Amino acid sequence: MPAHSPIASHFQGKLTAQVRRVLPAYLVLICLFVFFANTHFFTAPIRAAHKYKRELRYQQPLKTAGTVIPRKIWQTWKTGPLQFEERDSTTAKTWPAKNPKWRYEVLTDDNDMQYVEWQYGVHGLNRPDIVDFYREVNITIIKADLLRYLIMYAEGGVYADIDVECLRPVNRFIPERYNEHDVDMIIGVEIDEPAFVDHPILGSKCQSFCQWTFAAKPRLPVMMRLIENIQDWLHDLARQKGVPIGQLELDFNEVISGTGPSAFTKAVLDQMAVQNHGKAVTWDAFHNLAESKLIGGILVLNVEAFAAGQGHSDSGNHDSRGALVKHHYHASGWPTRHPRHNHPMYGEVEKCNWAPDCVKEWDKNVAEWDLLPQEEREKRLASRPPPPPPA
Repeated sequence: MPAHSPIASHFQGKLTAQVRRVLPAYLVLICLFVFFANTHFFTAPIRAAHKYKRELRYQQPLKTAGTVIPRKIWQTWKTGPLQFEERDSTTAKTWPAKNPKWRYEVLTDDNDMQYVEWQYGVHGLNRPDIVDFYREVNITIIKADLLRYLIMYAEGGVYADIDVECLRPVNRFIPERYNEHDVDMIIGVEIDEPAFVDHPILGSKCQSFCQWTFAAKPRLPVMMRLIENIQDWLHDLARQKGVPIGQLELDFNEVISGTGPSAFTKAVLDQMAVQNHGKAVTWDAFHNLAESKLIGGILVLNVEAFAAGQGHSDSGNHDSRGALVKHHYHASGWPTRHPRHNHPMYGEVEKCNWAPDCVKEWDKNVAEWDLLPQEEREKRLASRPPPPPPA
């Protein structure tokens, strides 16, 4: 058939017409593919605008004048008080015993979802995004951290982990020189080891406030800042790891920085800056804190108050008048489910408990290990004595 025969021209014309008809559909499909493949890129301006609006909300004037921290004590645990094991019951009883005029309540694994639905659903704050988010989270420690923040935003009061013993009545938490109406939140230093700020493992957690015990008035912007920071963090992490939030697996540092003391500390410092007329507040203000300090309605107690007896951070001991609570750590088994950085030969640097000489020795050993040939590493591992049996 000749190249330019009438039949060939007919088919070419027909093919061109078909391409013209389907071309828009193909273009739409290509655009959709590009959009969904780059959703994070295309939605960045929307998310930035949302974050900006949110930041404006955090900067709204507080409506806490003339109010005090509610007389409520909150704890959360797997079961209710009637089913507590003896060790949990012993520490938990100290709170109502030392504070008989305060309401005491425990939320459990059986009623926490109902609480969140009521407080943040249509009957309460009308934040279905928070309700859905809490329902989606599966990791126990993340849910526990999030729940304490949700409780404190919705109702306020005092929160304490189930393994925290009350040593002094809560009315001792605010020193006499302050007017309790001026105190919106009470927190304490937990780790004050800024010398390690550049350490690759310890640096992210060497300066932190304690969140196993703290107190607050309800509806504080700092609590909502923290809750929404956690939402953003987990959504971003799930996207990066390519799994739903409910299927995320986290290591120790991710928990600490995402919902634990590091996340808590960042939210507090950011909010302090807002309430300090935009002037940045750094850890320098709390390093070697001898007495309490009130910044923008947030009262910071020294390390001895909530974190005595740690063996670091100059935390003192529980026999002093300044020690308000005692953390027994018997409910703190979550780190075993979230691996730390564990060197095959030298183990976890956290076991140094912030002792400078121990950390320095660990760093030196690890640096030398990195220079060894693989054969020598295997030889040393084979000759290493077996670990002691668990206590």
